[in-house]
Amino acid sequence: MTLYTHSGDLPRHLYVWVERNAIGEHDWMPAVWFGLASYPGRVWGCHLLLECGAVYRNVPLHHLTHSELYESNWSPAQAQTWDCYGWQFATLEYRYLSGLRARTRLQDGSEHSGRYLFTAVPVGDPYSAAPEQAKEFAFVALDNGRFTAQPTDRVLYEDRSFTGKAAEWPTWLRRQREIWSAET
Repeated sequence: MTLYTHSGDLPRHLYVWVERNAIGEHDWMPAVWFGLASYPGRVWGCHLLLECGAVYRNVPLHHLTHSELYESNWSPAQAQTWDCYGWQFATLEYRYLSGLRARTRLQDGSEHSGRYLFTAVPVGDPYSAAPEQAKEFAFVALDNGRFTAQPTDRVLYEDRSFTGKAAEWPTWLRRQREIWSAET
């Protein structure tokens, strides 16, 4: 796992479509999504290689699709629940979660299913240091053609050999509030 400050690599590149007129006057455009950027108080920025050979940085996640069949009018609040916490992060693809089906609960309470892609882990910011605020962001390619980046408490995974298909949102979990140390 590599620690990035401001910009970093995805665990693997992804082929995407850029929404019409998202980065200038253009129609829907194929691109390769290879990088990610984090600015405090902003949405995740996606770094793309365009078909013309140009690199375009910081395209918001809500302007990308992974299919030509997509849900229209996808908003920043649907693409992610929280803005980025700080400048530093790491990206990784958890091997166990790789390719698993995922059900996400968005900011508006709606639920969407899709497939786990990778995780972005904020590092070195005041929120991540607080046990009750520490969150990783699961990036999921949704069945509606869009992407979302949701904190761990807004994603359920389906491992057919373990969770079964009927996984339900737990209501009994509590946020971690303590910092544990072996040297007390």
